[in-house]
Amino acid sequence: MWNARLFVVLAVILSLLGSILLFIVASIDIIKAAKDTYLYYTGALTQNLDIHNILLHTIIMAIDLYLIAVVLLIFAFGLYELFISKIEIRDENSSKVLEIHTLDQLKDKLAKVIVMALIVAFFSKALNMGMKTPQDMLFFAISIFALSIGLYFLHKDSKH
Repeated sequence: MWNARLFVVLAVILSLLGSILLFIVASIDIIKAAKDTYLYYTGALTQNLDIHNILLHTIIMAIDLYLIAVVLLIFAFGLYELFISKIEIRDENSSKVLEIHTLDQLKDKLAKVIVMALIVAFFSKALNMGMKTPQDMLFFAISIFALSIGLYFLHKDSKH
C-alpha cells in the first residue's frame, strides 16, 4: 500500500511538463510582441493599429501564463516533497519558495499565486472595459477596493 504513493509521480511529471509548456508559450508571446513593436516603429506594420493596446494586452496575458506556470511548478515540487522524497537544496541560502513540508503549506502557496493570477486576469479585463456611466466607474472602484482588502488579508499572516 505504501508504494501506491508513487502514482503521484505521474502528476509531478505532467505538472512540470505543463509548467514548461506555459513558460515557453508566454516567452514566445513576448518575443512576438517585441517583433511587432519593432515592425510598428520601423513602419513595416500598418500604422492604423494601436500597438500600445496590443503590447499591453500581450504582456499581461504572458504574465498570467507565467503565474499559472509557477502554480504548476509549485504544485509539482510540493507533491514530490510530500509524497515521494525530500528535495535536496544545493545552497542553503537559496529561496525557500519551493520548500514545502505540509499539505497546508502547499495549499497556502498555491492559493497566493492563484490569487495573483486572478488579479492579473482582472487587470486585463479592466483595461478592455469601457467606462460609459458613473455606475461603471463605481463598480470598477468597488472591485479594486475588494481586491485590495483581499490582498491585505491574504498577506496579513505572512512572515516577511
